[in-house]
Amino acid sequence: MLRVENTEQAPVEFSAALIAKFDDIKSRYPEGKQKSALLPVLHLVQAEYGWVSAPAMDKVAEYLDILPIEVYEVATFYTMYFMRPQGKYVLEVCRTGPCCLVGAEKIMDYIEQQLGVKEGEVTADGLFSWRGVECLAACGFGPVLQIGPEYTFYENLTTQSVDTLIADLKAKANN
Repeated sequence: MLRVENTEQAPVEFSAALIAKFDDIKSRYPEGKQKSALLPVLHLVQAEYGWVSAPAMDKVAEYLDILPIEVYEVATFYTMYFMRPQGKYVLEVCRTGPCCLVGAEKIMDYIEQQLGVKEGEVTADGLFSWRGVECLAACGFGPVLQIGPEYTFYENLTTQSVDTLIADLKAKANN
């Protein structure tokens, strides 16, 4: 079942600068194939707003002259697009078998405890959210996580290394 969480009802108006970026991307594809620009356009929207709201998806559909459902299908399929607001830093922990065998579930529980928010929630200061994700392709180095939006990658996690990561990100945010 397709589910798009709509926590923002206000219409979205893209800036002229953002539209110019869209135009540049769309120009790379042949006439009539504008849907090919959908993934990079959604990345730009998320970079601008921090997530991809239903009104933003509707506006992307209008811009690309495609149906809104075509945008929803793509945005909800790929886990790289957020359907609700996220923290400034998104901790994504691999939750597949190999990582779980070496403690990923324990790391996810520890992150929840340290941040004081459940999976998908945002800390009160707006800095962090976390979630379990599918394979991060480092099975021999688990448990692993990546931190968006830069997607820095961390291997062989321990509770101590998680504490260090969180402290470093807090310090980075305060500078």
